[in-house]
Amino acid sequence: MQKRQLGNSDLQITPVGYGAWAIGGSGWQFAWGSQSDNDSIAAIHRALELGVNWIDTAAVYGLGHSEEVVARALKEWSGPRPYVFTKCGLRWDAKGEVSKVLRSDSIRREVEDSLRRLKLDVIDLYQIHWPPDPDSPELEEGWSTMADLKGEGKCVGSACQISMPSKSAAQKPSRRLRRCSRRTR
Repeated sequence: MQKRQLGNSDLQITPVGYGAWAIGGSGWQFAWGSQSDNDSIAAIHRALELGVNWIDTAAVYGLGHSEEVVARALKEWSGPRPYVFTKCGLRWDAKGEVSKVLRSDSIRREVEDSLRRLKLDVIDLYQIHWPPDPDSPELEEGWSTMADLKGEGKCVGSACQISMPSKSAAQKPSRRLRRCSRRTR
């Protein structure tokens, strides 16, 4: 399968990856319903056999369960390790209710929790999930923390999923967002 450079990173990824949202299973706010962990692991292995070289998950998928299933699949996989992408910024409480949090202390807890669940030393791409408004001070704090994590070797790259509300907003990204993106390159 062909590979392409991901942005300005050194990552060479296949045009198709494995999305692990559904394998988080049921029992949480954005669940897809019950999933068999064994079937999920078999699906990941099949995708890797077909040449896919990256898996995208998130801490919030299944309230951590998706990352645990990905870790099991990687442990049982005998081929080259695929890139693992995961996300921060969505936290859950004891009731499983999800909220957006981009404070530095939260992101630092999240990265450590994700590394533990994934059984990895480093995350290949760490993303901000459902970010706040691009001019938000919380986004600035989140980006700064992500840049620090990259410098500390916790992640290879970092990214932010941005939804622009209008064409004019897309043409003029905020000054803060431009500054943050330059810092993470």
